Amino acid sequence: MDTAARIPVLDGRAPPVVRLADNRRILCASPMYLAEHGEPETLDDLARHKVIAADNQSPWRLTGPGGPIEQIAATAAVSVQTVYNAVGNKAVIAGAVYDATLVGHDHPVVITERPTFREVLAERSARRCLARYAQFGREHAERVAPLLVSFVAEAGNADLRTLVERIEQQRAEGASAVAHHIAARFGLSPDRTVDEAADILWTLTAPETTNRLVRQRGWTWDRYESWLADTMCHSLLARKRQALPRVANGSSSDRRV
Repeated sequence: MDTAARIPVLDGRAPPVVRLADNRRILCASPMYLAEHGEPETLDDLARHKVIAADNQSPWRLTGPGGPIEQIAATAAVSVQTVYNAVGNKAVIAGAVYDATLVGHDHPVVITERPTFREVLAERSARRCLARYAQFGREHAERVAPLLVSFVAEAGNADLRTLVERIEQQRAEGASAVAHHIAARFGLSPDRTVDEAADILWTLTAPETTNRLVRQRGWTWDRYESWLADTMCHSLLARKRQALPRVANGSSSDRRV
């Protein structure tokens, strides 16, 4: 490698560098977060807030009217890390990002309690119910599928593996709820059990499936949603019996040819 662009904190071990420009960072928060947790007015207030930072970007070197953050930490008799208040380990940060991306805040919401999921169960036919569930799956995947795929890729991290297991358990519960609803209200195909139906729905909506079709194979989201709905219906519901062929006199025939 001849050259590389980096945003480093330079020290005596750094290779020869040429400064290109300043990279000014700012702290920001969503209006929803501030409405719930309050707006920090001083650097000392940050000790009571959650901070999400990329790997190798903590601690943040902050300076305010009170001086460098190290000075503020010393004045408050707390550690610098307490002031920076990184949310926790990578899995905790990843979980907060996942929940905020999915539902707009960092408090987990069970799939079956989300308004859009309740709309799925309110449909009046099995096919419309599964079509709405496919739409729900598509909207869910558009928001978080890339995150989930990246979490799975780091399954060697025990904390992230626990997070993935929690998310997959939620998906399984949602699929099971739909399967039981379809079975109780509309009926499944005679050769399909409720547990099998739940497993099929859970598999079809897996982030790995979405990633393969949309990200890798270039499917549009509309095509993915249509395929998902059709495949769910084909796999779970009884097929309509085809009419018997008619003979010349207009009557049905069941004669073997």
